[in-house]
Amino acid sequence: MKQCMDVNAVTKRLKRIEGQVRGIIKMIGDDRPCEEILTQIGSAKAALHKTGQTVLEGHLRHCVLNGIKDGDGNAVIKRLSSAIEQFSRIG
Repeated sequence: MKQCMDVNAVTKRLKRIEGQVRGIIKMIGDDRPCEEILTQIGSAKAALHKTGQTVLEGHLRHCVLNGIKDGDGNAVIKRLSSAIEQFSRIG
């Protein structure tokens, strides 16, 4: 199956987020102020959301477009609707 996203770019983003989360864990262990920890949690959350947008955009540009071109529009729209629903739950 053809990749519908830039796997390297998404993996790189997720590894950065992983590092952010490790940093937050360290901040908690170092007894840093709650507002600093919450700021970093917000940053990690925003980065994860942006990564989701990147995956969803790749899905639209490749999977959805190719599925429609191949005449499988109804099934593709159903899967797209499901993907959007899952992504909207990230909040």
